Amino acid sequence: MPRFRSLPLLLVCLLLVGLSGFSAYRIGQRLGIADLRATGLHRLDLYAASLEREIGKYAFLPGTLNLEPAVLDLLAGQGGDAAGGRVNAYLEKLNERAGTLSIYVLDASGKVAAASNWRRPDSFVGEDLSFRPYFREAIETGTGRFFGIGTTRGEPGYYLASALTGESGTLGVAVIKVSLEQLEKSWSTVEAPVLVADENGVVILSAVAGWKFTTLRPLDEATRAAFDHTQQYNRRALQPLGVRPLGDIDYGVRLVHIAASGPETISVYPVTGRFLEQSRTLPGTPWTLTVLSHLEQVDNLAQSRAALAAIAAACLCLLGIILNERRRHLRDRLAAREALQQAHDDLERKVEERTADLSAANRQLQDEIGERIRAERTLRAAQDELVQAGKLAVIGQLSTGIAHELNQPLAALRTLSANAERFLERGDVDTTRTNLGRIADLVDRMGRITGQLRNFARKSSGQSAPVALCHAVDNALDLLDARLRRASAEVARSCPVDEPVALCDANRLEQVLVNLIGNALDAMAGQPRPRIDLAWECADGRVRLHVRDHGPGLSAEAQAHLFEPFFTTKPAGDGLGLGLTISAGIVRDFGGSLHGANHPDGGAVFTLELPLAPTP
Repeated sequence: MPRFRSLPLLLVCLLLVGLSGFSAYRIGQRLGIADLRATGLHRLDLYAASLEREIGKYAFLPGTLNLEPAVLDLLAGQGGDAAGGRVNAYLEKLNERAGTLSIYVLDASGKVAAASNWRRPDSFVGEDLSFRPYFREAIETGTGRFFGIGTTRGEPGYYLASALTGESGTLGVAVIKVSLEQLEKSWSTVEAPVLVADENGVVILSAVAGWKFTTLRPLDEATRAAFDHTQQYNRRALQPLGVRPLGDIDYGVRLVHIAASGPETISVYPVTGRFLEQSRTLPGTPWTLTVLSHLEQVDNLAQSRAALAAIAAACLCLLGIILNERRRHLRDRLAAREALQQAHDDLERKVEERTADLSAANRQLQDEIGERIRAERTLRAAQDELVQAGKLAVIGQLSTGIAHELNQPLAALRTLSANAERFLERGDVDTTRTNLGRIADLVDRMGRITGQLRNFARKSSGQSAPVALCHAVDNALDLLDARLRRASAEVARSCPVDEPVALCDANRLEQVLVNLIGNALDAMAGQPRPRIDLAWECADGRVRLHVRDHGPGLSAEAQAHLFEPFFTTKPAGDGLGLGLTISAGIVRDFGGSLHGANHPDGGAVFTLELPLAPTP
């Protein structure tokens, strides 16, 4: 009979434990999704801003061709073959300067009249592209935008088109093809997958390579036939991504499931399973930006909370059963009341202690995990910012020399332009043409100076690749050219016949070389003819570059604290003592090392050791 009387109470306890665990799981899941949603909105803002900024850099470029008389003369049928050659050369040079994939001009019928790739065997010149949507849109509205895959070379890109008009009306269309590959590479290192779909539901940009040119919704045969006509995707298969909706949460927010299809995609984050999908339409385009946040961590946290709630409910039920048994035993055994009371107190204390220990241990573990994750992210961000700050500090030191380098061409430009105006008034066309040629040479010179500075200042991707050391040293010397000439410094550099190729990041390596050569110049400040020696040696799969100055050398104190942060021998205000620290950290990331010592013949020598790139 006692066993049958306890059965209903046991069933009630099991039901209470199940309800407690289920309720805690649902509450924990809702709270986790709310946090994940807030993080996803922030990521949407960042990715949308980066995409708009990348496209905005080139939005004005097609319209500028309407200001080039040679382009308008070509479309108007004036100038003959010579006009076409001039426009081809102009577009080729403009394409190299702008960093675009291609630039070409179509006449009013949609035929390519001139192109930047006119030298290539697969040049666009002469092709009929009137079927392209961006041509028809530019003819009708004045501008056109289109994402597609080139029909000639098969390169995906974003097309920006603008109508070219003359006195007689629309003469043709200027088209700029821009690559968004660099933006995709930057997205591949983020914490959650991101993709961009066009108005047809086709994924055109994605942080996951396997998702690109898949569809978010099924395509009917009529739509596929239309794609074959416009050749927008160059007859790609356009397989479905396999997104299955699980439920809508809010406008633009829903839960989805992505199933695995084909070989497993290698990625830094999960690409299959349940995701929180957050989408937003990009202003000025029919595209949709989508961020997918995986729910694995939310589910794990909700399960942990559910387990804790179930354990707590089980403890309460156990306590209730014990109390019930206590009352029943009091009725049956009044003589053993004191002993039973003592046993009950001991059992209750143990249950409370174990429950408290379990809760405290779980909270401590969660806090430690969270702190480690935040510390690792903060350290990684601080390291990247410190490297970029080192670059900007070097640029600040170079600013005086660069300003002097630019002031001379600017003064010459002013004089030559004024002389050209006077010679033009006199009708002296030959002298005017000569002055304009000199102006173009000066502009090219200024472009090379600013281009080197821009390449040096840009943030590095951090990916190692084969780098020619002699070329990297030349780039560093070009950046320091003004300072070297101002100091009358002699650089003794001899590149081996078999040029060493190291495995590292070119941009960060140039930052290290600029810092080492700049320190050598600082060490020889005040000398009438300073000299810097650069020497290479290769052995055991590694290359060593020695940078030697002919200054006073390193003191004992400097050698003891050479790579410590904020240690510097320079006067106050001339440095923070972070240059060698940052350089040593960069070289360690490459798998190399940086050492400093005194040369036996005088002066200091810094040895940069890097792994050689594998022979192809």
